[in-house]
Amino acid sequence: METAKGVTNMALAHEIVVNGDFQIKPAELPEHSLEKKVRDIVHKAFWDCLEAQLKEDPPTYDHAIKLLGEIKESLLSFLLPGHTRLRSQITEVLDLDLIKQEAENGALDISKLVKFVIGMMGTLCAPARDEDIKKLKDINEIVPLFRAIFSVLDLMKMDMANFAVSSIRPKLMQQSAEYERKKFQEFLEKQPNSLDLVTKWLQEAADDLAKLGHETLPPHCNDGATGGASALCFTAVQNQAYLKLLKWDHVNRPFPETLLMDQTRFLEMQLELEQLLLVGTVLLVTFSAAGPALIDVPGFAERIKTVVKVLLTGMHLPSFNLKESLATVGEKVCAEVNSCLSQHGFTPFSAEREAVLKGQIQAVGSPDNSISKLIDSRIQKFLENYLASSHQKSLPAIPGGLGPIQRELEEIAAKYIRLVNYNRMVFSPYYDAVLGKILTKEESQIVGKSEES
Repeated sequence: METAKGVTNMALAHEIVVNGDFQIKPAELPEHSLEKKVRDIVHKAFWDCLEAQLKEDPPTYDHAIKLLGEIKESLLSFLLPGHTRLRSQITEVLDLDLIKQEAENGALDISKLVKFVIGMMGTLCAPARDEDIKKLKDINEIVPLFRAIFSVLDLMKMDMANFAVSSIRPKLMQQSAEYERKKFQEFLEKQPNSLDLVTKWLQEAADDLAKLGHETLPPHCNDGATGGASALCFTAVQNQAYLKLLKWDHVNRPFPETLLMDQTRFLEMQLELEQLLLVGTVLLVTFSAAGPALIDVPGFAERIKTVVKVLLTGMHLPSFNLKESLATVGEKVCAEVNSCLSQHGFTPFSAEREAVLKGQIQAVGSPDNSISKLIDSRIQKFLENYLASSHQKSLPAIPGGLGPIQRELEEIAAKYIRLVNYNRMVFSPYYDAVLGKILTKEESQIVGKSEES
């Protein structure tokens, strides 16, 4: 139980750190589930009982006073230490002992208390809840009003929790990194082979760079020292390794051990990039065919991009037919191009030019398509430059031909860098140790070959 709790806490902390859009959301029970049916029955019974009590002559306020007590606790929980005046107001107005005395003497004005509660909620809520507070003021019946107040209070609690999450994220990042590293070390001590996949992953990255003739494996990379040159070699190999994660065969290849918690995220980004590659290629083909006439037409690129995205939705599903979808993309793109040319006083495409463009778009689906390969290499280069400049304020320039997909590409790159930087923060000691052995081995091979020659 303790282990499961630790894993759950670690996973939650990890999610908060790497997911910049993380938000706590209210639990949604399945529509026809037993839990939802039981909850609805219990809630209905409670509110029916409250309504019956308030309709008695004289009214009974037992349930209402309990609700006011819960509301009081909720309002006090929203206060910061410096909110002395507001704390005094809430404590004074929602004094439960005094309220009970007033109820016993028939002098309780429940509407006045509820009005105070709504006003205080308006003072403490986030601007996004102003409309909800306004709606509360339009409810006249006391039981529906109580229900609505608790609904809005739940939303305010979510707002407060999400504000706290965003506030602690920077501090949590360091603590979570240390915690994950500690847990992984404990796991590694029990399973000494827990870095086998990481070693293979980093070895392949080093081999890739060596084949490219990249100057990342010079003789001075002879150990895991932290000197400038060695650090440069380590960083270059790690960057290449991280790039390989965006081309991973998730079906047939196990993911590196240190990245398992983020495998789903890397897969999602990989799928997004594959779709973006097709979108970018179609746009480049279209603009090349249309010539300079449509390049500067406001909104044209966005319209084409929207059409292509919609028609390529679900392209990774087994049932998706890429060939048919690209044929439809060709039809739609040609229609958009001709419409835009006509609107701006240019001659629409002839049937022959339309056929050529449709054929070029159809060819985009081929793995050997030269234009698709060009766009892919530029996307990879951009991500590589993004990795290299991840600690700099200025972003790398967008390579030629990627302008129409710049916004989407930068959004993916930002998510990617957040994951990479955090993973590097947690596991860099292990990567350095593995790379020290790999680069020493590479150097020995280079020296051996030199001596033989």
